[in-house]
Amino acid sequence: MASFSMEDFVGNGALKGLLPKLLEEGWDDVPTLKIMNAEDMDAINLSQQEKDALEIRSYLHDRALMQYGDKLEASGKCLPELLSMNTADLSSQFGMKRGHIARFMDRTSACAEGPLPASYLLALSSKGRTNPPARNSSGELSSGNSRKLHSGIRSSIGRTSRKYEISVEQSIADLKIKDGHIFKGIVAAAPPEPRACGCVQAPPVVKNVAPYSVIENISVQKLTPEYKVGMERLVKTKAPPMKASELWRDKPAILLCIRRPGCIMCRAEAYQLYAKKPIFDALGVQLFAVLHEHKEPEVKDFWPRYWGGVMLFDKGMEFFKALGGGKLLKDKFISGFLLNPRAIANYKRAKATGIEQNFRGEGEIKGGLFIVGKGKNGIAYQFIERNFGDWAPLGEVVEICNKLQNHQQIQGGSFKTSQEYDN
Repeated sequence: MASFSMEDFVGNGALKGLLPKLLEEGWDDVPTLKIMNAEDMDAINLSQQEKDALEIRSYLHDRALMQYGDKLEASGKCLPELLSMNTADLSSQFGMKRGHIARFMDRTSACAEGPLPASYLLALSSKGRTNPPARNSSGELSSGNSRKLHSGIRSSIGRTSRKYEISVEQSIADLKIKDGHIFKGIVAAAPPEPRACGCVQAPPVVKNVAPYSVIENISVQKLTPEYKVGMERLVKTKAPPMKASELWRDKPAILLCIRRPGCIMCRAEAYQLYAKKPIFDALGVQLFAVLHEHKEPEVKDFWPRYWGGVMLFDKGMEFFKALGGGKLLKDKFISGFLLNPRAIANYKRAKATGIEQNFRGEGEIKGGLFIVGKGKNGIAYQFIERNFGDWAPLGEVVEICNKLQNHQQIQGGSFKTSQEYDN
């Protein structure tokens, strides 16, 4: 799967010398750079060669084929010309493997980045264009820049549907909340399936959203900053512990609680969530990944390749206990994975993305996801990893963030938990 490192994305081609300019103009992470449209390119005076390079690399990044970026860009061909080449030429000229050629020629799919939900696209239709997404001194997007991101996402999707023949309507349908899903405080990706012909029972999960008081005073330590091109790879000095409530004091936050950073399913989940960073930027929502175990080599392998957001260390495992109603939700490898058809299906889904994995670290403590409102507004949404590799439905996460933003704009105060949204 393609890396979220900007240096890896631009490679040694025409975009490499543009990194300082891209940073200055606010195009400082891969998900944001990939939504740049023709008007944005003209605004920063990209040459045709640079435009072609960005288009090629965005297409390759979606298909986890970035290893061919330098060669394809050096050919001098634009993306439509490359897509019109036959299998033999792609193999002989660029050394592309046969399986990779099939992925390259498939214009209707991408390895990780899903489409946008219908309600979000409808919200975008009334937004106008503004300036590039430069950040203020505190690193936050201004309201004008947020509107720019809305427009950028919309125009990027339109461009993709024309050039790559992707059906936007089908993409929207794919990400809509599936039948049977409702917005509620805790959602499992699927009901627990029988294990070993019903002889093994899945661990029970709690039914109610964790009280806000359970998470507001949790002590966490920052392991990495939010990735931006040109910054130090890791925090140089050991960051002091901080109260978790400081994270969402000014802006809502998504906290992805990761079971094990070397796990292929955890890496795939983090990747597909961070790939939607421009959406969450536009909604004013921050992204954090929470670890219950700190192994620096694992952090370096994970960030920013699979996750470019801030990474936190929860030494007391308090967020993980909150997901389990006050105790850690754990499962054994044999009963929770080998005898669990749902977990095996989740593994195959992650394996298909081509992500690398390792088996270092503790892997039995289940993770999940929280969406927490600004200030003391409370927990809007909570998802539990019932089966190894369950992901919070991305469409549901975006919908909750959208509801959260709309509710705060209208009422300006605290909001109901997601269980109460339907009442």
